Amino acid sequence: MQSDKGMDIRLDIAHISAGQKNSRIGLFISQLKLVLTLIRIRHWIKNLFIFAPLLFSQNLFNASMLAKSVLAFISFSFVASSVYALNDIFDYKKDRLHPIKRLRPIALGKLKTSFAILVAILFLTMGLVIANFVNLAFIISIAIYLGLNVLYSLYLKDQVILDVLVLSLFYVIRVSAGGFAIEVHISNWLLICTFMLAIFMGFGKRRYELTILKEEAPSHRKILAEYSPYFLDQMVAVVTPTTLIAYLLYTISEETVEKFGTDKLIATVPFVLYGVFRYLYLVHQREEGGDPTKLMLTDKPLIITVVGWVLSVVFILYFR
Repeated sequence: MQSDKGMDIRLDIAHISAGQKNSRIGLFISQLKLVLTLIRIRHWIKNLFIFAPLLFSQNLFNASMLAKSVLAFISFSFVASSVYALNDIFDYKKDRLHPIKRLRPIALGKLKTSFAILVAILFLTMGLVIANFVNLAFIISIAIYLGLNVLYSLYLKDQVILDVLVLSLFYVIRVSAGGFAIEVHISNWLLICTFMLAIFMGFGKRRYELTILKEEAPSHRKILAEYSPYFLDQMVAVVTPTTLIAYLLYTISEETVEKFGTDKLIATVPFVLYGVFRYLYLVHQREEGGDPTKLMLTDKPLIITVVGWVLSVVFILYFR
């Protein structure tokens, strides 16, 4: 009997230990999910713009340059994640008024701001350490990105029109950083097309915010009081043809034809046309333009369009 009781006690202890272990694992997984949400890994897709200079310099299959671009991508992504974490720390009260952003970890109260600060510092440090393996010009581009983010958070985000222009500059910085990383010349056309496309998406995002937040929009983001759906529609009406014409002119310009030795890039224009029109459809008809990054990962027609554009560019530039 005493032996049976001893066995029962040992079994109970084993069950308790296993339960505690499972509880710790569950807690770790839960915290990890919160951290991954905080650093917005899906937003790393924006940093794929870093590979644009590699693609258009016809060095996509150059192993050393590809490795440098990958390092630049990882570095920039870590730095960007630190910025996202800091933004969530500063804006968590406003985020609680947003139907989607209220689900972010800090706004929900599931992640302490002190822990979020540590995460931001960790990712910034890792990003800068990796940047040291790229080159000085790339490090400077990261410094400009960080400095502009500070200016945006403190002042520029409350300046009508400028707020969208600055957000668009972040994409130009990404492309420039990619060029600096592999030390190739960056075409002005590439920067212009990137800038215009980012502006197009930026005004579309603002319109979505006004539509979904309605009268509560200014309480979430003060600058939204300076916009109206009609005004944003006018801005989009100007930017849309400008973006398309800029890309069209790029594909047929003498500089482009001479550089690549082909005038076939114009064949990629239909992909850009459809992508722009699809985004407009999602903003106006489906009210899904609040997060272009999410659309790029979930909207199948957009995904197919982007993949088709990339493959067509690769085929024309590398296998003509």
